[in-house]
Amino acid sequence: MLIALNKPYGALTQFTDSHVPPRPTLAGLGLPRSVYPAGRLDHDSEGLLLLSDDGRLIQRISDPRFKWPKTYAAQVEGVITDDALARLRRGLVLRDGPTAPAEAEALPTPDWLWPRDPPIRFRKSVPDAWLALTIREGRNRQVRRMTAAVGLPTLRLIRIQIGPHTLEGLAPGAWREVDPALAR
Repeated sequence: MLIALNKPYGALTQFTDSHVPPRPTLAGLGLPRSVYPAGRLDHDSEGLLLLSDDGRLIQRISDPRFKWPKTYAAQVEGVITDDALARLRRGLVLRDGPTAPAEAEALPTPDWLWPRDPPIRFRKSVPDAWLALTIREGRNRQVRRMTAAVGLPTLRLIRIQIGPHTLEGLAPGAWREVDPALAR
């Protein structure tokens, strides 16, 4: 079984939380009991998360050795320049070492975007823009650190695709079964 979930902002990518008071987790989304996430999304990131009851499939999706592309729509603070895109495409050196080259392009504001609660801060004096970024790694907060390294701090981050699977048609908190054969 393979499930595509649109993880809402603020939810943890786990089924339990010992924090007091407890924070929202995947347990409240009506998922089958036998599935586990193939990878993670930070609580302040949104979007596509794949879950499965097949341990080998989870490893294949989440292990960087298999180089599954993960595409994100990032709302960034600032103006996206050709130089920033070129640096992202070449790869960057972060504190934990160099990143692999990424696919990067400026995006128009997505017309499918749902409102976020709380909303992104708006500042009249600072422009913002949208960027599509595809990576084949998955280091801790990697996309946020990459955009910051090129002078474009991330305001909102939504994973929109993992391999052949997309977020299309899924509202926050909604999920659907997808064809696991596409993941092999």
